[in-house]
Amino acid sequence: MVADLSKRYGNLKNRAQDIKNHRFFDNINWKLMYEKKITAPYKPVVKSASDTTHFTEYPESDELSPAIKESEDPFINW
Repeated sequence: MVADLSKRYGNLKNRAQDIKNHRFFDNINWKLMYEKKITAPYKPVVKSASDTTHFTEYPESDELSPAIKESEDPFINW
């Protein structure tokens, strides 16, 4: 997690290739992935498009999120 967009994988010189070459993805065959020939390691059973049973429930909150400082806002100069 890098706040500076100029240092994030995917935003660097080699774009998506930087992500694909990361050691975390060493065992991924990107050609088979593109061709949709890889079976998902886990496919949850869902009852409908709005089924949220696989997500952790959190209590509702009336608190606002802290404000983002202008210096941390990635969209400020778009």
